[in-house]
Amino acid sequence: MSAPDYSFETEARAAGARLIAGVDEVGRGPLAGPVTAAAVVLDPACIPEGLNDSKTLSETRRLVLREAILASAEVSIAHASVEEIDALNILRASHLAMERAVAGLPRRPDLTLIDGNMIPRGLDVPARAIVKGDALSVSIAAASIMAKICRDLVMRDLAQHYPGYGWETNAGYPSKRHIEALRDIGVTPHHRRSFKPVHNILYQDK
Repeated sequence: MSAPDYSFETEARAAGARLIAGVDEVGRGPLAGPVTAAAVVLDPACIPEGLNDSKTLSETRRLVLREAILASAEVSIAHASVEEIDALNILRASHLAMERAVAGLPRRPDLTLIDGNMIPRGLDVPARAIVKGDALSVSIAAASIMAKICRDLVMRDLAQHYPGYGWETNAGYPSKRHIEALRDIGVTPHHRRSFKPVHNILYQDK
């Protein structure tokens, strides 16, 4: 499979855009924890080597790339909380995290390249949605790396306070151990109550 490149960005720059942010989120699927988004504006003269969809990279490689991204790019990371996920729904909450990440950039981008097939409705800058963007655009790939590392750290920290669910390794995704712990230990304040496996455990005795 070919690696992501800078062609979407080159095309946008040819049309007059100077600051182009790649935007991606991580954490739609887990039963616990926030959804996290990152926005990254790469320096076209200094693009780190080896950028790719975070899911295809080892943790060691992601951490090396994170340092290279932080050294050369503008980065903003933001979350939507479990409460927001339950109140809004996961799609809207993930879009909210993306909107916050873009708003947190030091400079307003001329264009945002959004991973997926939808543009967050609250985004107040021009945007283009790119399906499987983290495998096509280096800017989105960089955002996917930053978002994943940040969210994994959040879940590891939560695992210290709520042991037994395996969040340090499953990041809140519904692994066998996580589901068993939900049944045996119960639901924490960091579980998404609107998600069916959690909802079912909460209300099975009602």
